[in-house]
Amino acid sequence: MAVAATSTVFRDVSTPFAMAHRGGATYAPNAGIENTLRAFATAWELGHRVFETDVRASSDGVAVVVHDRRLDRLCGLPVTVADLTWDELSRLRVDAREPLPRLADLLTAFPGARLNIDVKDDSAVVPTLRAVAAAGAGHRVCLATFSDHRMRRIRRLAGPGIATSCSSLEVAMLRFGPTGWVRGMAARRGVVAAQVPWRTRGITIVNAAFVRDAHLLGLQVHVWTVDDLEAMRTLLDYGVDALITDRIDLVDCALTGVRPTA
Repeated sequence: MAVAATSTVFRDVSTPFAMAHRGGATYAPNAGIENTLRAFATAWELGHRVFETDVRASSDGVAVVVHDRRLDRLCGLPVTVADLTWDELSRLRVDAREPLPRLADLLTAFPGARLNIDVKDDSAVVPTLRAVAAAGAGHRVCLATFSDHRMRRIRRLAGPGIATSCSSLEVAMLRFGPTGWVRGMAARRGVVAAQVPWRTRGITIVNAAFVRDAHLLGLQVHVWTVDDLEAMRTLLDYGVDALITDRIDLVDCALTGVRPTA
């Protein structure tokens, strides 16, 4: 099911920029209500126009904005998202306060926002693409997933007009493999960014050379999840294009060079 779009999701966003991770999950007003419309509204009010979010599918195939597979942490219910229909999920409250939104709700509520959507499981692929297509939002989303198999399926179903980020395998090839292969991959598949942690399992992923190589291939570098001001500044010195952060109150200090107020 190709999604009609020509992606401009990050093309006309001035770099470097911030992505509000789950709406800014650890920013005090959002504590406990990550990935809710209220959390994203708070990010919007602070001036953020690029959101990072997650999608899973209900048992009846609705794309739901939620990170965890299970609902224990968010809603106090020992079941998975996939166990419940959307009607059942819609009655739950995150931290006993905010409803779980559908992806359709988020796309509709913030028509001016760019969304980076992490498709968390295979069952969410088609519901995500349907929600994006129904909202006419293909030009302002980037689809992400760790799974190489899932990413191949997303690209096959979505068509070349939808922006995607590198899968884990593609990141490994970018970091350690032949650049010719990566250049061909990016050109063929409409890949726009490598979205990576600074370090993982004792291995440094992002440094100035990694950023330089990605840029030579036409890829942006987005680093997650960066909540420390000095880390933000170091990564910006490397030349990264985006900081994916929970600290939506702090990241502007890094981007602008302004010292945070006490």
